[in-house]
Amino acid sequence: MKKTVIKYGLLSGLLLALFMSITIPFMDKTTDSAWAQFIGFAGMIVAFTAIFVAISKYRDQCLNGVISFGRAFLLGLYIALIASTLYVVTWMIISELFMPDFMDNYLEAAISKINKSSLSVTEKMEQINQYEKMAEWYKKPILKFLFTYVEVLPIGILMSLMAAAFLRKNG
Repeated sequence: MKKTVIKYGLLSGLLLALFMSITIPFMDKTTDSAWAQFIGFAGMIVAFTAIFVAISKYRDQCLNGVISFGRAFLLGLYIALIASTLYVVTWMIISELFMPDFMDNYLEAAISKINKSSLSVTEKMEQINQYEKMAEWYKKPILKFLFTYVEVLPIGILMSLMAAAFLRKNG
């Protein structure tokens, strides 16, 4: 199982890093970040399909076509953890070296969008305050690391649950 987890975890992680790299041109001040988010989340789904492949191959080649939901889920979860870790490390490097002003740009775009909305002044201020707090937290590397995990890992867990449900075969 270890070999399968490492192989597919690295494959999925490299795909995540590749899709993240593709989104970088969409992350400047002048571009609507919706495209970057769409490409990013679509990339996560594509990358995490490796979990389905890994569970299927492991079940058929190593377990004579039989795998429990729990074992399949753990296999997927371990792959998701490796892939998510590669994603987070890639973002930490990219954001520090190539996009040190990412959060400032993100905050500026969010505030602009809020100010253009039809919310009341009080609601606008509340939302702006929330974004400003998040931007302050993001300056702390450990929180930035955790925020980035929260962005990707839930998708990996969801894909692991789905793959385990669809691919389980009891003997």
